[in-house]
Amino acid sequence: MVPLTACHPTISYRPIRPSDLEILEQLHGELFPIRYESEFFQNVVHGRGIVSWAAVDHSRDDGKSDELIGFVTARVVPAKDSEIVDLLNCNSAESEWSLVYILTLGVMNSYRNLGIASSLILEVIKYASSIQTCQAVYLHVISYNIPAIHLYKKMSFKCIRKLPGFYLIDGQHYDSYLFVYFVKGSRSPCSPLELVMVVVRYIRIGFQSIIAKLWSDERKVGRWCRCKEAHSLI
Repeated sequence: MVPLTACHPTISYRPIRPSDLEILEQLHGELFPIRYESEFFQNVVHGRGIVSWAAVDHSRDDGKSDELIGFVTARVVPAKDSEIVDLLNCNSAESEWSLVYILTLGVMNSYRNLGIASSLILEVIKYASSIQTCQAVYLHVISYNIPAIHLYKKMSFKCIRKLPGFYLIDGQHYDSYLFVYFVKGSRSPCSPLELVMVVVRYIRIGFQSIIAKLWSDERKVGRWCRCKEAHSLI
């Protein structure tokens, strides 16, 4: 644990870079029950398909004033391939609309309750809002992570569904909640016919997902790109 060196630490935010690799791996290991492969961290620090922000404390006097004390990682995904396509504008499945999915979010224990996690989430929301085709930011949070759930609700994320047994950690299943933040007023009502078409499409996607899950459930934790994140206590 890193001691706070000031009553009001000077926190700033910047992109994660290659020099952050070691501390990024260390913090993920300390904060999450899921283990990530080295490929994930390499993609984060080199910006290969992942955007990220680091929180640093410039008031530290231990020579580590530019070392990560918090982070958030995310990636842009096509809306038509997402699990929330049924909640979006009705033509999302046939267009080039996109979403931003938050992969991991964490803050060191000694820096919690200072608004750092909220600021990191705001960086993601600002980034998503700058993308002309982006409709929403979304994420999964494990059901027992009550502080994170309260945080997302406070920041106007909507809990839109519960996913029973979504996580498989050390041989035990845990439920997940799916949270969504709609940007730029992107959510719009559908006509009755469009709504029926969306529901049918979603049922078909859900059935395909169940079949795929039966084949790949035991490998959920094995590859970073397939696992949904358990999100550290904030």
